[in-house]
Amino acid sequence: MNKLNLIIQREFIAKVRNKSFIVMTFLSPLLFVGMAFLISYLANMNKDSVTEIAVYDKAGLLKNHFKSDKHTKYIDISTMPLKIAKDTAKASYEGLIYVPKVSKIQDLKAKVEYISDESPSIDFIETIEDIVDSTLTQENFKTSGIDTKAIEKATVKSELKLSKYSGDESLKGLNEIKVAIGGFFGYLIMMFIIIYGNFVMRSVIEEKTNRIIEIVISSVKPFQLMMGKIIGTSLAGILQFLIWAIVGGALFFMASSYFGMEMSGSTAKVAEAAQQAQKMNVLNDYLVEIQNLPIATLLSCFIIYFIGGYFLYSSFYAAIGAAVDSETDSQQFLLPIIMPLMLGVYIGFFTVINDPHGTVATVFSIIPLTSPIVMLMRIPFGVPFWQLGLSVLLLFGTFFVVVWAAAKIYRVGILMHGKKPTWKELYKWLKY
Repeated sequence: MNKLNLIIQREFIAKVRNKSFIVMTFLSPLLFVGMAFLISYLANMNKDSVTEIAVYDKAGLLKNHFKSDKHTKYIDISTMPLKIAKDTAKASYEGLIYVPKVSKIQDLKAKVEYISDESPSIDFIETIEDIVDSTLTQENFKTSGIDTKAIEKATVKSELKLSKYSGDESLKGLNEIKVAIGGFFGYLIMMFIIIYGNFVMRSVIEEKTNRIIEIVISSVKPFQLMMGKIIGTSLAGILQFLIWAIVGGALFFMASSYFGMEMSGSTAKVAEAAQQAQKMNVLNDYLVEIQNLPIATLLSCFIIYFIGGYFLYSSFYAAIGAAVDSETDSQQFLLPIIMPLMLGVYIGFFTVINDPHGTVATVFSIIPLTSPIVMLMRIPFGVPFWQLGLSVLLLFGTFFVVVWAAAKIYRVGILMHGKKPTWKELYKWLKY
């Protein structure tokens, strides 16, 4: 045990003293916060821009239906000859909506054109099509002698009210929020596994390549060396994550406070303030619902699955590092390791959101290779205790089996040089 502690200390100190580790630990929060506010700033710049679209309505049937708003401005140039109108639109406007002259208005349903060298967005296309559709529909009503005002009065827009059997009201989009919260924790685990699992593998490859491992292994058991690298690297990673959270949170709070004060002083309007107040009321309702989620269970399970998932996959990474002589040779073994993690993300986002207690979501939340991600996405929806217990039991049980198998591969692989191993050879090493 004393030797294991020494290995853990050595791996931890080696990682935290590394210049790149120190630089990235304090530089990454600055980069992420700076990038977030840069994106926000650029988005706000484009928010105030107005796109000018020229309208050439030869039939004179649609031009009055194109209503300008704060993002799009429609300019009627129907009085110009068509050739001059196209040249003017190409030089001065984003594009040209061309409405040809037709004998019957219904012929317009397939003849309205949008002319531009730039491809329009889907939203813009749908907006134009909606205007044409509504105009032609109104004309159909008039032709058929249908009273459009009576139709408008008779039209009903319903709003589904969501509630629970207890009588409490529920909110729309709550499932998406639950999956997003669980997915955030699951994604953190996946990124930690990939980043620091690779650190473990590189450390093993480096020592193996430098032949240092041959000296170390003379006084330390391979299993102790492997576990020391996994635990030491994980402690360094946890320290880095904590620093990121503290520094990033402080920077984000300072930046949001500064920019928030600056924006409120320059763009304060009564209408916007009322709109913001309404949004805040809705936000408070969602915050109340989030507080009712099993937060304590989610956080405790995050720690458990974080430890179990990282140790499980790091054993794979350590075994691969011992089996190969370079990172290039490791690529053939990495894909089968990453695939379950990616599968867990896809299962979580595309299955849990629709049926959190369905067969697929339940099974993959219990399978050890995907449970650290899928189970965390299911917990906000409420998971039976026996499923949580079974999932954790299988996760750590699989970890001990994988550690045992990885130690056998590690014991043989760290002394092998000059030969690229195959899956068949790795299987043989398990029998030694």
